Amino acid sequence: MQSITTTPRRGWTLAIVSIGLFMMVLDNLVVNVALPSIRHDLGASIQTLEWTVNAYVLAYAVLLLTGAALGDRLGRKRMFIAGIALFTAGSAAAALSPTIDFLIAARAVQGVAAALVTPLTLTLIAEAFPPNQRGLALGVWSGISGIGVALGPLVGGALTQAASWHWIFWVNVPIGIALIPFAASRLTESRGEVTHLDLTGLALASSGLFGIVFGLVRSQSLGWSSAEVVVSLAAGAVLVIAFVLHELRTSEPMLPMEFFANRSFAVTNTISLAMYFGMFGSIFFLSQFLQNVLHNTPLEAGVKLLVWTGAVMVVSPLAGFLSERYGSRLFMAAGLGLQAVALGMLAELASVHQTYVSMLIPFVLAGSGMAMVFAPSANAVLASVRTAQTGQASGATNAIRELGGVLGIALLATVFTSHGSYASPHAYVAGLTPALWVGAAVLAAGALIPLVLPFSTRASAAEHAAAEAEHAAAEAEYAAAEAGNAAAHASAVPLPA
Repeated sequence: MQSITTTPRRGWTLAIVSIGLFMMVLDNLVVNVALPSIRHDLGASIQTLEWTVNAYVLAYAVLLLTGAALGDRLGRKRMFIAGIALFTAGSAAAALSPTIDFLIAARAVQGVAAALVTPLTLTLIAEAFPPNQRGLALGVWSGISGIGVALGPLVGGALTQAASWHWIFWVNVPIGIALIPFAASRLTESRGEVTHLDLTGLALASSGLFGIVFGLVRSQSLGWSSAEVVVSLAAGAVLVIAFVLHELRTSEPMLPMEFFANRSFAVTNTISLAMYFGMFGSIFFLSQFLQNVLHNTPLEAGVKLLVWTGAVMVVSPLAGFLSERYGSRLFMAAGLGLQAVALGMLAELASVHQTYVSMLIPFVLAGSGMAMVFAPSANAVLASVRTAQTGQASGATNAIRELGGVLGIALLATVFTSHGSYASPHAYVAGLTPALWVGAAVLAAGALIPLVLPFSTRASAAEHAAAEAEHAAAEAEYAAAEAGNAAAHASAVPLPA
C-alpha cells in the first residue's frame, strides 16, 4: 500500500540508510591502498600496520549482533544516528592520529560504529517498505554499496597521491555531519519485540565471536599451530556453543534459534557464508596481484578493479527487482555459479605475463554474480522473518557474512603461503593459482545449496502475507498519527480571516 504521506518517507529512508552504508563500505576499502603511506608517515612496523585493518574488522564482526540488539531495544533510528555520529568522530580522530597506536584505537571506534549502522540499514528498509517492494529497494541499497566498493580503492589512491593519507578519513566527516540532521528528521523510529537486553547473550556472543575472529586474523601471521591461535579459536567456539545453549533457554533471546530452523533463513545464510568466503578471500589476493605482479600503482589498480565493482553497482538494482518477481533462489544459485566460473578463469589465466584485457570477462562475470546474490539474499532473509524480527535477523546475517570473509582470507592465505610467497612475481602466481581454485570450489559448492535444499514456497507465501498485513497495520497507524499531528497543528495555528 502506498500513499502520498508514506512514499516520501520511504524514499528518504532508502537514501539515508544507503548513504550510511556507503560511508562504511568506502572507509573500509580506502585504507588498504594508503597503508604504505601510513607506514612511512607514522613509522609503523608491518605488525602494527596490520592492526589498522584488524582493529576495525575485530570490532565490527564482534559487535554486529550487539548493534542489532541495541537497535531493537533502544530504537533503530536512535542507534543509527548514534552510529553515524560515532563513526564521524572516529574518522576525525583517525585523520588527526599522531601515532600508529592512536590510529589503531580510532579504527576500532570506527568498527564499533559500523557494527551499529550496518545491520540497522537493512532493518530500517524492512520497516519502510512492504514485502512486495523490498526487492527493488534492496537492489538500490546494494547498488549504492557497490558504488562504495567501486570508489574505495580509487578514492583511496587518489587522495593518498594528491594530498595525504589523512584525507581518506577526513572525507567521511562532512558526509556524517550532513547525514545526521536528515536522519533525525526523516527516519521513523521503530523497535523490535524485545523488552530487555539479553546481557548474558550479548557477553557470550561478543566474547565468542572475538575469540574466533581474533584467532582467524592472527593465523595469517602466526600460523594455525600457534598456541595463541589454537586457544583463541577453541575458546571462541566454546563460548559460541554456550551462547546457543543460553539462547535456547532464555525467554527473550537476542537471536532466536528458531531462525535457523527456517529453511529459507538457514539456506540463505549458508549461501552468504560461501560467497563471502570464496569471493572476498580471492579479492584480497587479486587486488595485490595487480600491484605485485602487473606492477600497477594503487590508483591504477583501483581504476582497473572498477570493471568488477562497477558490474556490482549496475546489476544489483536489476537483480533486486527481478528477484521480487521470480524469487531469490535461482538468482543466488546462478550468482554463485558465475563467481565460481570467474575465479576458475582467473586461476587458469594467472601468469606473470597476464594482460589486463584477459581479466575483463572474468571481472564482469564475478561482479555480476556478486550482484545476483547481494539483494536477493537480503530479500530472502527479510521474507523469512516477521518485520519485528528483522533487526535480529539482519544482525545474524551480517555477522555470518563477516565471519565468512575473515575465514576466507585466513584459509586462502594458508593455501597461498603453502604454495607461494611475495618473494617474486613467479612465487606470487604460484600461491595465487591454488588459492583461486579453492575459492572457486567453495563458490561452486555454494551454488548447489539452494538447488539441493529448496525453499518451502508455501511457508514463504504465508510469511509474505503475514508481513503484508503487519505492514498495512503499521501504515494505518502511521497515517493516523500524521492525521492527529495535522489536526493538532490546525487547532494551534489561527486560520486567516
